[in-house]
Amino acid sequence: MERAVVQITLFGLLLALVTTLPNKDDWDIYSFHINSTVTSRYATTVITSRVANRMDEPKEIEFQVRIPKNAFISKFRMFIDGQEYDGVVKAKEQAQQQYTEAVSRGQSAGLVSSVGRTLEEFKTSVNVAAHKKVTFELTYEELLKRKLGKYELQIHARPMQPVKDFKVDIYIHEQAGINFIDVKGGLSTKALANAITSTHADKQAWVYFYPTEDQQKTCDSCGDQGMNGDLVIVYDVKRDNSMGDIKKSAGYFVHHFAPSNLQRIPKNVVFVIDQSGSMHGRKIQQTRIALIHILNDLAEDDYFGLITFDSSIFHWKRELVQANKENLDSAKKFAERIQDRGATDINQAVLEGARMLNAHPREGSASILILLTDGDPTTGVTNLEKIQSNVRKAIRDKFPLYCLGFGFDVNFEFLEKMALQNNGVARRIYEDSDADLQLKGFYEEVATPLLTDVSMIYVGGTNLTQTNFSHYYNGSEIVVAGQITDNNIETFIPQVVAISTKRRVVFSDTNTTVQSTEAVSDSNIQRVWAYLTVKQLLDKELQLSGPEKENANKEALRLSLKYSFVTPLTSMVVTKPPGENTDVLHKPKEGETPQARQPLHGHAMLLPDIHRRSHPRLRVISGQAAAPPAAGAGASGGVFLNYGGLPGSIGAMDYDMSYDAFDDAMMVEPASMAPAIAATTGPLSHRFLLKSENQSLPLCFDVTGGVLLKLLHHPNRELSVNGELDSGAHGGFKRIAIHFKTDQHIQVDTNGITVREGQAETQHTGLDLITVGSVTVIRRDKEIDVTAGDIRMVILIQEKGHQQFLWPVIRQKPSDSSVTGILALKPAVYVEVLQTHSTKLKINNQDISATRSNAVDYSIVSSPTLDCWLMPAESALQRPLDDFIASQL
Repeated sequence: MERAVVQITLFGLLLALVTTLPNKDDWDIYSFHINSTVTSRYATTVITSRVANRMDEPKEIEFQVRIPKNAFISKFRMFIDGQEYDGVVKAKEQAQQQYTEAVSRGQSAGLVSSVGRTLEEFKTSVNVAAHKKVTFELTYEELLKRKLGKYELQIHARPMQPVKDFKVDIYIHEQAGINFIDVKGGLSTKALANAITSTHADKQAWVYFYPTEDQQKTCDSCGDQGMNGDLVIVYDVKRDNSMGDIKKSAGYFVHHFAPSNLQRIPKNVVFVIDQSGSMHGRKIQQTRIALIHILNDLAEDDYFGLITFDSSIFHWKRELVQANKENLDSAKKFAERIQDRGATDINQAVLEGARMLNAHPREGSASILILLTDGDPTTGVTNLEKIQSNVRKAIRDKFPLYCLGFGFDVNFEFLEKMALQNNGVARRIYEDSDADLQLKGFYEEVATPLLTDVSMIYVGGTNLTQTNFSHYYNGSEIVVAGQITDNNIETFIPQVVAISTKRRVVFSDTNTTVQSTEAVSDSNIQRVWAYLTVKQLLDKELQLSGPEKENANKEALRLSLKYSFVTPLTSMVVTKPPGENTDVLHKPKEGETPQARQPLHGHAMLLPDIHRRSHPRLRVISGQAAAPPAAGAGASGGVFLNYGGLPGSIGAMDYDMSYDAFDDAMMVEPASMAPAIAATTGPLSHRFLLKSENQSLPLCFDVTGGVLLKLLHHPNRELSVNGELDSGAHGGFKRIAIHFKTDQHIQVDTNGITVREGQAETQHTGLDLITVGSVTVIRRDKEIDVTAGDIRMVILIQEKGHQQFLWPVIRQKPSDSSVTGILALKPAVYVEVLQTHSTKLKINNQDISATRSNAVDYSIVSSPTLDCWLMPAESALQRPLDDFIASQL
């Protein structure tokens, strides 16, 4: 089927895509899940969309998502009528032949193209028969880069219509420990804030985003086509060791090096600013604003220079001067008078900046050259290779050159190559209202050098990624990966040598241990090595020529094919059912005009770079499929039985339960029938946790026996939820009952769901979507998702010793303050009072004795063990436990 592609320009991440979308009445996206797992800063994200054709005729159904530009798509597949259709990565030349053949047949085009500053859009479609379903599954991976003291995981949500079963599950595991975690982005504010739950427990963190169908229509970036915005997970790890942390697996290692508590190195910086005619208007105004802000941030022991250029060069001063108040005031006046005019002589300007730095050698300092331009060289030396050669000879590896390309008229590949040849990077500055903040933000990344001439040395290591770095900046991180010779950890000795101010420093902490991660993932470390190696080979290939360029190209292609990366050297061929078009997916380079900008015929797609990782296999049941939850995170569930994402939510867990790691058993099939529970000699004591503010330890208390608990009571909605604790050996909840109005009741146990409306009663044991009044129940493999107005609760089906039990957790907190129950408790606020023989906590001006203890949290599939302060229930709840006991289920 021939389709028109509407091309547009986007001016920001949160702007809606203006394109012709299919009629939402033709097909229904009944499930849209995003599962992301981050281990040692390496993120693997799976997007799964399930769509049904509700029409009486075949329809072309579209899958359209956005992913980070730096990500490697590692897998794409579709499931239709029980058949799986996989994408295959091939060399671009080989795939191009299939693409050309498709074009010659006049077939329709699918696309992956650049969207905004940080995203690329993946788009494909397939014909689905009347009343049939299709599942799309896309996997991508990325190594998170540390900037300004934090990592950011960007998740873009745009399912193209409101979805009943929409959820985002994120799990982060950092062996070094998580220092802090926060959730930002357009989807984390106002109406959607209540749909986010976030919990941090030492080395692990969980973030869940479960907006209801109504919320997906009413938020700031929502509408009839659903949500269109970002969740950004911001975090950093603890840094107790100056050598950083080194992990190894299956003969590979990765080293994250980011020492803190180092003395800053005074810097010498020269700003080379384009003031040619093309900078007219807002660009020159924003450049002035940013430059004045940057000058204000210079330290007094810094030295600086300022050059503007068009066809000529204009010096503020011909030599570097100290950043004292008098000089800064003078420089700011110069910046305010910058006017656009004339042509663009990049060669002369950069060479003059290099001359100024070379003429000012200063022991114990770090030199930096920063170029800002918005166009190609138009006067003086205009041959790009000659300019690059001249600049390289002038700098001679003495300091880095950072190239900022303003807008899309600039030749970005020219700037990128010139920066890489001189130990720097190129960055695009987008023409937008915040361009001055983009400029200032880049400067902040390089504003505080801590080390220079950094050499990463690994005795007993081979096939290493980049090991020499000109500068290490505060808030950044150096990452090196490689192989351990003969996998012999005893002979593997890491060391870092660098210059700090005026002295040579050596980092070789003999206490540093190389942690084995085999239990977590045998392939993860190897994939980090492959990711870095391919990225760096592509950068090297850009700089080289002749046989060296060809060798770098061949090795990058070999690794891309081995690890199924879609890079500028490879493409993914997506197969489809017989009689349909084959899609060929290419990755657009930063700065190039993607093929997608011309109307195409033939199923062609441009994809981000890719990188593949093994995942638990997907089992198809009755023609439907579902991606397994992210490893360690589970498809749903949060820490504790918690009330929204607020600190202080309460949770139940059994203190005598051992740690059960997430396994591959999470497949799409009906839950098995729970065997009969063996009788025990005595009632089980259940341990509950009450979250606390400011990420301090939760409180915990015990409840004994098979009591009935009031989980949630929402009087304004005539909704109540009760749970029956099991008195058997495995514990957990035996049954959970949901009552709506006076005559609608839903009872959940491990065998299935019973619905009673008036006198009518029905049993549900399959993977169904059930509607009872305004309550929607979605049965998945190992969980039941319940939505009632502004409340969304997930009931996990957990297992211990082959015995199943239930575990409820709130994913969307109600906004009504009249809601009560154990799931609606507010955060605990306490102060530790240190005592000689015991610890006391001050709660509501009362001193309460507490003992350090722990509990297994079954509100998360991986069941982590958490530390807590154990005390009597009345002390933790600040009210009698009887207030939460129900008389009947």
